[in-house]
Amino acid sequence: MSDSVTISPSPLLTLPGAVRSPDDSVDAGVAWHYGNPFGEQRDAVSGAAVIDQSHRFVLAISGDERLSWLNTISSQLVTNLTDGSSAENLSLDVNGRIEHHFVQTDLGGVTYIDTERSAGPDLLSFLKKMVFWAKAEPREADELAVLTVLGSDAASVLAKAGVPAPSEIYGASAIDGGGFVRRMPWPGQNSYDVVIPRAHLTEWFLRLRDAGAAPAGTWAFDALRVESLRPRVGVDTDEKTIPHEVRWIGSAAEFGAVHLEKGCYRGQETVSRVHNLGRPPRHLVLLHLDGSADGRPSTGDPVTAGGRSVGRLGTVIDHFELGPIALALLKRTIPVDTALEAGPCAASIDRDSIPSYDDVQAGRAAVDRLRGR
Repeated sequence: MSDSVTISPSPLLTLPGAVRSPDDSVDAGVAWHYGNPFGEQRDAVSGAAVIDQSHRFVLAISGDERLSWLNTISSQLVTNLTDGSSAENLSLDVNGRIEHHFVQTDLGGVTYIDTERSAGPDLLSFLKKMVFWAKAEPREADELAVLTVLGSDAASVLAKAGVPAPSEIYGASAIDGGGFVRRMPWPGQNSYDVVIPRAHLTEWFLRLRDAGAAPAGTWAFDALRVESLRPRVGVDTDEKTIPHEVRWIGSAAEFGAVHLEKGCYRGQETVSRVHNLGRPPRHLVLLHLDGSADGRPSTGDPVTAGGRSVGRLGTVIDHFELGPIALALLKRTIPVDTALEAGPCAASIDRDSIPSYDDVQAGRAAVDRLRGR
């Protein structure tokens, strides 16, 4: 990822109560909260909240072959994306390690992609290098900005604001005046991204606020994202992370980012090998942290058991109901009841966050049959 990306402060930071995200945060440049982080999280669950995500990097791909071309260089099956539909997708390196995670929406003959701001220029550069003779033209679409509306009342707020909220997960609808609204499967059951002209960012934020969405910061979004066990590239992943470790396996219909039955793409060999013959060396889990400890651990800190490193800490957040929690990549063989430590805190694994490994792998079953087992 590039370290040289400059984040311009969002104009929404001038709104009353806005507290800017720390300068060393991946969310630098937008509001962290508006004075009541836990109340904002409640609004994002049982009411409605609008969150500034205008630091997301947006790009657009035009051209008749944009989907078939993108299908050959990414992990998700996207050749069958219809107009007004979306998917999550990954770009992997040759060893199957995750380089980029992005959300794409096809609408009106253009594929729109949004991803992490720090990773955006690298992703765009990669896409441009891979065009060759395909009829596909990737470009930065900085004229667009992302807002997110969450909560049980989100759809009614959007309707009141004059936005046609899609009923289907990953569905997208055009907005009069430019942009589109897209329904996402996370965080929570009622999540919508509103992608609008950046020149009208403040106007749209206030429009959604006046329609009933309480202003909320990235703290609220991350708290619900961690609860939903949804990772973030560069925060909950490291340079060795493969898709199986962080729950990104699955088609768009399964809310995943890696289709297991599509054609060749870079990194597919590792994905197939792990799926058919092995198990991931690590897996993403939810940790509960001791809130009485003096301080909090940081992203990237080791998770230890008996003084031995058994994993890596990702997002650390205070949740309005669960207290201090975190995502962590732990060795798959660590028992769920293992006493752990992360920074100054004792930590425990949330039992419900452990992935199931009860399925029978096709490749392993074939090997066993050949060996007479």
